[in-house]
Amino acid sequence: MSEHSEFENSPKNLQTSDIELMREAARVIEEHKRLGLDGLVGGLQAVVINTEPELHNSAVEELIRYSGLQFQEAFSDSLYKTCVLKVPGSPEFRSADLLIRSRRKGPNPFQEMNLAPRSQYLPNTRLETFVFETRDLNRYVSLQEESGVKFPGGIQDCHNYYFIQTEPSLWTGNSLGFIQWKGEKGVYSSPDSQPLDMKMDLSHLSGSTHLKNIRWLDHAATRVKAQDRNYAILEFLRLTNYNFEFAIHVKSLNSITSVARLTHSDFAMVFTSGITPYESPEASGPTEKFIQNYGPRVHHIAFQTDEIEETTTGLEKDGMKFLLDLTGSQEEGLEQIFSEPSRNTLLVTEYIHRYGDFDGFFTESNVTRLTAATGKQ
Repeated sequence: MSEHSEFENSPKNLQTSDIELMREAARVIEEHKRLGLDGLVGGLQAVVINTEPELHNSAVEELIRYSGLQFQEAFSDSLYKTCVLKVPGSPEFRSADLLIRSRRKGPNPFQEMNLAPRSQYLPNTRLETFVFETRDLNRYVSLQEESGVKFPGGIQDCHNYYFIQTEPSLWTGNSLGFIQWKGEKGVYSSPDSQPLDMKMDLSHLSGSTHLKNIRWLDHAATRVKAQDRNYAILEFLRLTNYNFEFAIHVKSLNSITSVARLTHSDFAMVFTSGITPYESPEASGPTEKFIQNYGPRVHHIAFQTDEIEETTTGLEKDGMKFLLDLTGSQEEGLEQIFSEPSRNTLLVTEYIHRYGDFDGFFTESNVTRLTAATGKQ
């Protein structure tokens, strides 16, 4: 990415940055068309969450217990111990997979980003990588490298797929991965992988009907500094075929929630930032306070959820704690809730239900309540 020259960081310009951001986003779309990148990257295929080795099994069990995900396979290779979790559904419906990993050896390129005051005790823990599908990985990499994008390690031949990923972003701490399938989608192990026996007692979930209401991965939200918001969003747009759609400004909490989407039915990427940069816990609001405490990182992952009241009641009975009560209503078009952050992954889980013909993504009232609730973290 370029230096901070495109956007000045004064409060005045930050408050009007949507105009500049939309202008730059349109330029990215035109540049994609000119270079031949338009349509080359598809939807989200997987999310990679790395944990401390001693918390790996607990993180897997927790995600199954509170998200209704299904265990697919667990294996180890020379670098990682990996467990693959999938959203239940018919073969034609495909939500992103969750790959829960812990490193076995080698350096952790994300570790520096994890050493904020409240995250440094888990120096290897973060949602690290969003993996998107591409139909021609060689062409994609060639075009992006000409634009200065760095892919450490080059293209990897992983038996069932080719894979590459970016360096961790300066603005978000996230990496983006790109996958071209050779064979069956969703198979991540290879003949060289060693199967793992994941010992988990999930027998108590056999009668948990509320988990069947939890459907697909709807969105993820990354928190970035106010002065880095535009850079983070434009970087993501340049690396994918997503578009910047809208932002909700909550001035009372010094917070902006920005949404990028591929299509209205695909996984959405959300960026939450301050309107003005951090000054103090009292003056800067919960978004900038979170970043000060945990660093730029993914704050939550969100699952589309049917029968959300029944579901949250069932989750509560199974021990889940929430940062606030269920917010929104059928009349408003949607309901949402945030869990308390996980001790194993540091991630908050959101459950969201959009009713009937609600054609929006968020409402300002819900965004305000949810943002305020994160001040408890």
